[in-house]
Amino acid sequence: MILPILSYGHAILRRKCDAIAAGDPAVQSLIDDLWETMQGANGCGLAAPQIGRAIRLFIVDSATTYELFDADDRTAFFAAGDKGIKETFINAQIIERSADYWEDEEGCLSIPGLTQTVRRSWEITISYFDRDFVEHTKTFSGLTARMIQHEYDHTEGVLYLDHLQPLKRKMLESKLRRIAKGLLPATYPMKYMK
Repeated sequence: MILPILSYGHAILRRKCDAIAAGDPAVQSLIDDLWETMQGANGCGLAAPQIGRAIRLFIVDSATTYELFDADDRTAFFAAGDKGIKETFINAQIIERSADYWEDEEGCLSIPGLTQTVRRSWEITISYFDRDFVEHTKTFSGLTARMIQHEYDHTEGVLYLDHLQPLKRKMLESKLRRIAKGLLPATYPMKYMK
């Protein structure tokens, strides 16, 4: 089921999320809803707090982006042999970040119509459970690592805006207030602040 995505300004987007108990029967349905909602919004990732659930769950689809890129962009944004992922992350913990950083534009389905340049680690190692509650510890790099870091931040109550310089954030305040009120509407279902 496609669910409305919460806009910037909702308190749950600033909350550190709770861990999920293994075998929680409601999780599988919620994972399906996350995928359907993300695909309906043409996104590449979505976290549970963005649909109003303060739990440590997010999804990432960098494989579709890889497929859409030409050869030059694939070389620039993906490590050799990386063709992207379509993965569910439950109770994820980033355990290592590389000292190699890079900057690129990021957007967020909760903040439609706004992108900013964000500095992220090129490579991360993360432990997580997949949708079947199988535990993994994997290393990701490039655009896949960027997407994971962005969605992981949501489960920590952090938005990509928090990575910007204070002056830049200040300059965006007016636009963010308009986004929160639905004055800059998205092309997908959203729940705005009242």
